[in-house]
Amino acid sequence: MAVHGRHLDPFPDDAPTPGPPDEVGVGPWPGGEAAWPRVGPGADAPLDPRYDPELLAQGDRRNVVDAFRYWTVEAIVADLDARRHPFHVAIENWAHDLNIGSVVRTANAFLAAEVHIVGRRRWNRRGAMVTDRYQHLRHHPDVGALVAWAREAGLPLIGVDNVPGSVPLEGYPLPRACVLLFGQEGTGLSPQAQEACDAVLHIRQFGSTRSINAGAAAAIAMHAWVTRWA
Repeated sequence: MAVHGRHLDPFPDDAPTPGPPDEVGVGPWPGGEAAWPRVGPGADAPLDPRYDPELLAQGDRRNVVDAFRYWTVEAIVADLDARRHPFHVAIENWAHDLNIGSVVRTANAFLAAEVHIVGRRRWNRRGAMVTDRYQHLRHHPDVGALVAWAREAGLPLIGVDNVPGSVPLEGYPLPRACVLLFGQEGTGLSPQAQEACDAVLHIRQFGSTRSINAGAAAAIAMHAWVTRWA
């Protein structure tokens, strides 16, 4: 069958999704191999190159939106790359911060251009829920390296931390192209990072805790960017 448009929907609203209801994702493509999406008419036509034959045959249990069901990782990344947002996310990683995985996952959800890991190269990927396969990552050994990269790219560094002199994120005119920089859990932005930022913002709080989780702060800041620009 010929492929017309961005994606075929093998499961219209009035059709049941294969597999038990407690399973994540979808089962094999309905109709078997003869019904697989192809680039021309007939069962002998080449398979649409976006699709993975193994996933079509066995089902797709990945954490992806329905539009990407059965697609190869490469095809998904190519689709995302064609429409990524121009903001970047950077997070310091001096003590193997467990929040980095959730930051990567959120950056993928909001379609950030890249996530920059500053400091230790290794980080706990469990919180990313495999979204790091679809999100571009870049490592910088220290803050100076990140600053040099950002300056060459013409991107302002916008820090997010509740430190003296910071201004509220709410209402701040976030640049369309920028790097949102976060410190690690507990210690926040390092002094070198604070000094390098073009602006440091804080998220207004109204309770008794001094700070909120670094992963949550990153999600709030990214959503603020999306609210302004997406």
